[in-house]
Amino acid sequence: MEIATFGNGCFWCTEAVFQQLEGVEKVESGYAGGHVENPTYKQVCTATTGHAEVLQITYDPQKISFEELLEVFWETHDPTTLNRQGNDVGPQYRSVIFYHNEEQRQLSEKYKQELETSGAFNDPIVTAIEPLSNYYPAEDYHQNYFLQNGFQPYCSFVVRPKVEKFRKVFGHKLKPAFSGK
Repeated sequence: MEIATFGNGCFWCTEAVFQQLEGVEKVESGYAGGHVENPTYKQVCTATTGHAEVLQITYDPQKISFEELLEVFWETHDPTTLNRQGNDVGPQYRSVIFYHNEEQRQLSEKYKQELETSGAFNDPIVTAIEPLSNYYPAEDYHQNYFLQNGFQPYCSFVVRPKVEKFRKVFGHKLKPAFSGK
């Protein structure tokens, strides 16, 4: 198993996407990149700890590659908005790839450069690519949030549309339990 760590907005939204991918064994919501030890959600939301809301994704590279995870990362959020995803505003929602090794760094930089060169986005990509630092799991109530709270208004109006769009684009990469097969 290998690990990838991505910050691409609210972890409730992004966790729901990555959990559905074939080859992903575990997705844990957490905080990374800050300067406060063992931060709480309340502290991170003050935008003073330096942490981003992130996902730590444990995956089987024989079933899904880091490059495929990057494809989903880039496709499922707006990497051109600094410290913002939709109505979620603050540095905790920044677009960031926290790499675990040199290969992940190189692949992330390459993908970002290819996207910039291609003109896929009208605005410059602001996604940071940094070594993983100060990762802490989020509180238990944040784990599997969409799966356990899909009826909540935020999930119904914000998370569900993202998940449905993701399923249309990446249906061929879904676990059988999510693909309807």
